[in-house]
Parts: sequence; structure tokens; C-alpha cells
Amino acid sequence: MYLIITRSFPPELGGMQNLMWGLANSISKYNLIKVFADYQENHQEFDGKVSFSIERIGGAKLLRKYRKAYLINEFIKKNKKIECIIADHWKSLELIKSNKKKICLIHSKEINHNKGSRLNNRVVNVLNNVDHVISNSEYTKNLAIENGVNSEKIIVINPGVYPVKSIDKKILYEADNLLNNKKPRLITVARLDKRKNHEKIIMALRNLKQIYPNIIYTCIGYGEEEENIKKLVKELNLEEQVLFLKDVSQDLKNALVAKSNLFVMPSIIYKKSVEGFGIAYVEAAQYGIPSIGGKDGGAADAIIHDKTGIIVDGNNLDDIYSGIVDLLSENKFIEFGKAAKENSANFDWDKIIQKYLKILN
Repeated sequence: MYLIITRSFPPELGGMQNLMWGLANSISKYNLIKVFADYQENHQEFDGKVSFSIERIGGAKLLRKYRKAYLINEFIKKNKKIECIIADHWKSLELIKSNKKKICLIHSKEINHNKGSRLNNRVVNVLNNVDHVISNSEYTKNLAIENGVNSEKIIVINPGVYPVKSIDKKILYEADNLLNNKKPRLITVARLDKRKNHEKIIMALRNLKQIYPNIIYTCIGYGEEEENIKKLVKELNLEEQVLFLKDVSQDLKNALVAKSNLFVMPSIIYKKSVEGFGIAYVEAAQYGIPSIGGKDGGAADAIIHDKTGIIVDGNNLDDIYSGIVDLLSENKFIEFGKAAKENSANFDWDKIIQKYLKILN
């Protein structure tokens, strides 16, 4: 039996939730698993449909941490057949007392603390006492090493994705209506925060509008920067070029990506927050859409520069602008899109899980 400990799990939405679901679901095809996850409202319907056991722990956040650790430690004592413990976060393992094989996933932001600080010492103490540290990218691996994690313990395994399903024609038609026959089409599906760098994309859009009067930029997401981004759009007189959406179905979101020409997310480092990988680039690639990614972070693991997209300096407006123009000129995005779609198959969970199984077995 493999024990999976996670703070992020469906039905809650998010990248981490999708990662832990994909990992748990894929491993369950090869071995018995048990998942300990935080309580979510309406989890019963989701949990009832899966083929493995999920135990939910609720309560106030501070108390939940200790209660969850107690229940897991008791479960480990009573179940001698546990072969390995897999955790989504170093905090998920901090209070677990066991000599069983341990694997901890790292993502970037949660390990990026000033070296020698109390938080950094806690991170290093946990990660240097597990058997394997699974990094989501080469960037995150190097970040961990810089912060004191033993390099010999770190293995890079990129997050996986499931093959996409065909999109209903009615949904595609709805997407076309929203885009209002405007072209070329840029899109970002991401939280509206400083790190994702929507501001620079919109500033580049002001100049792109001079070349492409009918250009449209679809911005799907929500977050603390929403008001500032919308204010910038108004100041630059780009209301006709930017489409803001947030409460849209997954099917419509996929259709809008599939109907776009470029996925644009030139992420930057903001304070200690950094893009560890960027699964959104791979998800766009599945629909044959190339990406513009930022050099700061792990985008280079998801985008093959000058083949499936372009890596730019997210802090350099000219670099972002030139990258977009380069891919739009002479419909270069079509060639890159084909390569992106082909490369996205390397991230299928069926392939990714084999890398985990080599470590687990």
C-alpha cells in the first residue's frame, strides 16, 4: 500500500489539486493506495466515484495540522503493509513519525525562503530526511539545491496531463461568438497576480494593436490584480481588444484555448513567488497552441524554445512584444502549434507515472 498525504485535492480546483489527483489516480492502477486529504465541502460526491480510499480531515487550520498528523501516525502504526509515504508538500511530512520510505514533491514557492531563516531550516530538515525529493522542473531542482537540499535526493519529474477530449461543436461555436471573429487571438488562463505578468502583456498589446487592429486578448482567471489590470486596459484604451472572463465552464475554457493562436504567460519572479513549471503551457499545447513563457522559473521544462513556443524575458516589454510578433508573422504559430501538440504527449500521465513507479518499486 502507498499512503498519499495532501493538503490540495479535488473537488477543490487548482493546479496542485489536479497534480495530486492525477498522481493518486495513476498510482491506484498499479497498487493499493490510501489518501489523507483536507476536508472540502461537497467532497462526498467526488469521493464516492473514485476507486481508492480517501480520508478527509477538517477543523480549524492550525488544529487540523496536528489532528491530521496524529491520525496519519496512528494509521501507519496499525498498517504494516505501507510501503511508501508520498506527500504533496514538506509541511505534510513535518509531523509524520515513521521509518517508512518517504517521497516529497516540491514546486518552487514553498521552498523559496532566505537561506538560514527559520522557515528555510524547517524545509531543509524535512527534505533532507526523506528518501526522494520529486521536483517539478530543473529550475525548482536548482532552487532547492541553492537553499540547502541534498542534490542526490532530487529527481525531476514534470507534472502530467490527461489526454484531451474532443470539444462539442456547440461549445466551439460559443467560443467563436465570444471572440467575435477577431484575429489574431492571444489567451492567458491563470490567476490574476503579479507573477503571471498580465500587465506587460497588455502594455505589449497597445503596440500590437497598431499592426493587428482586430487583435483580441482573452484573459481567463481571477485574483487580487483584477482591478489594477482592468484599470490599465481602460487607460490604454484597449477595452475592445481585451476580453475578461472568470466564471466559465472547463469546456468553454478549453474551447477558447483551442480557438486561440497563442498562449501568453511570460511569468516573472515577484518577491519570493515564482512559476515552478507551468502546466498551463502543456494544456494549451494539447490543443496545438504554442506558448510565450518567461525565462524566470520552470517554463523551459514545458516549452521547447523556438520549437513549441518562445521563452522571453518577462521583465522586458520589447522582448515580450517581439516574441508575440515573431510567432504571429507568416502564421509561424501554426508550425509551432503542431510541434507543441506532438511534444505534449510526453506529459501524458501514462508516461509520467512510469517515472514514479521506478522510484516506488
